[in-house]
Amino acid sequence: MRVLGLIPARGGSKSIPRKNLVDLGGLPLIQWTIQAALGSSLTRVVVSTDSEEIATVSQSLGAEVPFIRPIELSSDSTLSIDVALHALDVLDEEFDAVMLLQPTSPFRTASDIDSAINIIDGASSVISVVPVDGTHPARMKFIENGLLIDPPFAETTENMPRQELRPMFIRNGAIYLTRTPEIRNRTFKGSLSRALVMSKERSINIDSFFELAIARATLTNGLL
Repeated sequence: MRVLGLIPARGGSKSIPRKNLVDLGGLPLIQWTIQAALGSSLTRVVVSTDSEEIATVSQSLGAEVPFIRPIELSSDSTLSIDVALHALDVLDEEFDAVMLLQPTSPFRTASDIDSAINIIDGASSVISVVPVDGTHPARMKFIENGLLIDPPFAETTENMPRQELRPMFIRNGAIYLTRTPEIRNRTFKGSLSRALVMSKERSINIDSFFELAIARATLTNGLL
């Protein structure tokens, strides 16, 4: 199976300046994802960026940067699906699937990547998720006029033990593996999507200084 590993890494970032190159454990953030991708069975590992600096760093780490992403695909509102379609069009090469690997999920491993590839048979996609545990939707409330309102899906009795709630999961952003025809149809999920369940520690997604601090503390305390 030919799988394109695509790492989207634009230069602009409002939450953390130069986020994709910020230090994490002595390495630029993007290096964590590049290393995991290169250690996996992905056919090619390509970085899509509008930044010459990110391109230079990525190439020095062994990733391919065969193009510089155009500015019209590098704004805050740019959709990841358009970045994937652009890469497929520019590379003009046959791939069975595309795996989107966001640098903001640094703790996904080569083993996670290969596990996703190994379970896609018969499915449109594989998407990584993490258990919601204590933040289960059944415990959530609406607020109307300052009052707490139960949603239709609320727990059957107040303060139900977490173990009695049906387990639920949320996408962690680490892995989106999608067959190429589904990408062409502008979807990462498709009609049948398998789950790759990851631990909370490996599911840290860095979009703020607070989350960066959590990631650094995770490394410092050997929690991976």
